[in-house]
Amino acid sequence: MPAVVRDASSGTALFLVARDVAQGLLPGDDFEVSEAAPGLAQMVLGFVDYRDNDLGDYNEAMIVFFVRPKASPEAPEGTFIYKLPVDQSFTCAAGFEIWGFPKTVESIAIEYASGRATCRLTMAGQHVFTLSLPRSASGEDTGEMEMLTYSYAAGPVATAFRQGGATAIADGAAVELELGTHPLADELRRLGLPTAPLLATWTEHMRGSFAAPRPQR
Repeated sequence: MPAVVRDASSGTALFLVARDVAQGLLPGDDFEVSEAAPGLAQMVLGFVDYRDNDLGDYNEAMIVFFVRPKASPEAPEGTFIYKLPVDQSFTCAAGFEIWGFPKTVESIAIEYASGRATCRLTMAGQHVFTLSLPRSASGEDTGEMEMLTYSYAAGPVATAFRQGGATAIADGAAVELELGTHPLADELRRLGLPTAPLLATWTEHMRGSFAAPRPQR
């Protein structure tokens, strides 16, 4: 520790979704989904193309909510990763054993064409989603940000991480999202998708590091 990411590319789309549905998807009862507007919460749908990483060279997809610990409402807001599919077995085992990240090994195809990046996630032979967004090499690198993510690893834990890279922001209207037939796609529909996200981001030469998890009390 820390586990270091030296080079990756990442695309995300930020959606407003039904907060009560999001709360119902969280395992356990230790975290409360943050309210961004009456009855609404923010959700990130995204993907990462890891090229140089302590856990290997792999593709990753993500479904993320923003939460606070119920027992410590004064604690900082952090992310809670609801789903984190990857396409390699080592990072799956390491991510789960070290941080309790909900990784599973799935089919994740990331393609680049005509100034766009597209991720197609397939689980158990069924299409979950295809997310396409603008890919820009003109983003500004403002240094590494310090953030916090919550998960379960022998109880609720908090993990500090740092992330930086050249990030460009795009209008949500430029995002294309197709949902498939897998049950996880139906969960996304219950949240209110597909709809236009608030915005999208693309980060080139993403770097960062993940510390060891610590118990969240």
